[in-house]
Amino acid sequence: MTFSQLPQPLSDALTAQGYENLTPVQAAVAEAEARGRDLVVSAQTGSGKTVAFGIAMSDELLADSSIPYAEAPLALAIAPTRELAQQVSRELEWLYGKTGARIVTCVGGMDPVRERKALERGATIVVGTPGRLRDHLERGKLDLSALRVVVLDEADEMLDMGFREDLEELLDASPETRRTLLFSATMPRPIEALARRYQTDALRISTVSENRGHGDITYQAVTVAPADVENAVVNLLRLHDAETAILFCATRDNVKHLHSTLTERGFSAVALSGEHSQNERNNALQALRDKRARVCVATDVAARGIDLPSLTLVIHVEIPRDAETLQHRSGRTGRAGKKGTAVLIVPFPRRRRVEGMLRGARIEAEWIAAPTPDVIRAADRGRLMEKLLAPVEADEEDREIAREILEKVSAEDLAAALVRAHRAAMPQPEELIGNSPEAREARQRPGFDDVVWFTMDIGRQQNADPRWILPLLCRRGHVTRNAVGQIRINSNETYFQIPRAQADQFMRSVERTANDESGDVENTIRIQPATDTPRDAARDRRREGPQGRGRKPHGREDGPRGNYQPRPTGGPRQERSGGGGKPFHKKPRKGNW
Repeated sequence: MTFSQLPQPLSDALTAQGYENLTPVQAAVAEAEARGRDLVVSAQTGSGKTVAFGIAMSDELLADSSIPYAEAPLALAIAPTRELAQQVSRELEWLYGKTGARIVTCVGGMDPVRERKALERGATIVVGTPGRLRDHLERGKLDLSALRVVVLDEADEMLDMGFREDLEELLDASPETRRTLLFSATMPRPIEALARRYQTDALRISTVSENRGHGDITYQAVTVAPADVENAVVNLLRLHDAETAILFCATRDNVKHLHSTLTERGFSAVALSGEHSQNERNNALQALRDKRARVCVATDVAARGIDLPSLTLVIHVEIPRDAETLQHRSGRTGRAGKKGTAVLIVPFPRRRRVEGMLRGARIEAEWIAAPTPDVIRAADRGRLMEKLLAPVEADEEDREIAREILEKVSAEDLAAALVRAHRAAMPQPEELIGNSPEAREARQRPGFDDVVWFTMDIGRQQNADPRWILPLLCRRGHVTRNAVGQIRINSNETYFQIPRAQADQFMRSVERTANDESGDVENTIRIQPATDTPRDAARDRRREGPQGRGRKPHGREDGPRGNYQPRPTGGPRQERSGGGGKPFHKKPRKGNW
């Protein structure tokens, strides 16, 4: 369908916004058979649904290319989250900008008094979340008697979030002659029941292909050692050098920690989770739009309704809870015909689960290793050459300064200074334990087919990390790095392998260093042969129940417990030793990215 078949104000707005063609869902709702009818629309995320229902409601709103005067709202759009409602408002504002439509947004977390005053002054289109709209309705500030069209955006999500009663009250208060447009990514039974109750002879439109993976998104799965998740995040951000990237974690605490870690390492990052106020969320999103920040660390609160045109990279720091969440998270990129990349960080033990999730979502993902510093430096070199060799427009003052510098230093020294300044502004890539030559050899070299498992009485809760555990074992056990096999870190203990041929000598050395009176914190850590393998120990903990040793309860507010437990990477906490040993703190890296 061409723009000429749309009302002139909408056609002009789409052209001004850079649209060349309508997306499939936009074209479908504008077809002759869809006009004036109730609609049930299924479309994948990022397919232009907001503009689609903006086009669909135009027949009820536009008379002679302008909005007729009305004392009460003519259209109501309901969305599950504040961010999505505000995004819908922004889209409708430019789409209906030349029609004289007055759009009012009513969402939780904003000033309700200001919203009521806006409603009293008159609104053509009201956009809001179910709870806030119901509150205005019950206070007599939202008059739905003149309503011509109602839109339920992400209806499946609203029902999942418990908004059924709110939706039913709003729909029951609107005229039976209204059009009802129901947009939902999935069509479970509750959605079917809602459609039967509130729609008449609804036309079903589906633009979801059998291959549910978004065609404009390239999926990658990166396998890492469990302790390497944070370092893999750093390296992925450095490799892709995305204009804007969003990182998804499962809990608020994990968002807070990862945000702090990235900021410390020199990334310009913002955080977004349920613990942030609406103003804080708005400021974070505006920082991303203004390019003052390039990375957003978020819970699944940002999986819907966040539309950033410059977003080209999504990283699933923690594995999504299901295929639907994977789709919605990834759908923040690859929108409106633009290309994007979605990367899942997969600890080695979770690969089978992720493979099943990808099959269920019908997504073809490329399995790759985490980028190494050498790969990142090669990419940096190419980007740097492209940037420095690009033509520049310089005024005479700039060229005068350049000539003065060249009189004092050689061209080679000047170029070297530019390269150094460019590199200094970027965070350094990380060495990944799982990608190191020692780790690869440990999985392949002979001698590790017969091993003895040992334990240490420190784990994640004590900041255990392979980067300082490995040299610690070498010093305590008088062995080389090649003599240490797998390292598995649990909540309060760490397992590691030593070849059976070296196990006795290793243990004797450990006992001698434990009696060392140097006062070093390392020597207070107890190391002993394990009574179980890590697999057996994990099975025993599961049998003890959700509150058993080393386990945490489920039911966190932003999602289930994920596979990734963020932690500082310095070393064991000093208070364990009671002695005067030096803590293993890393110096923070500086620079702006």
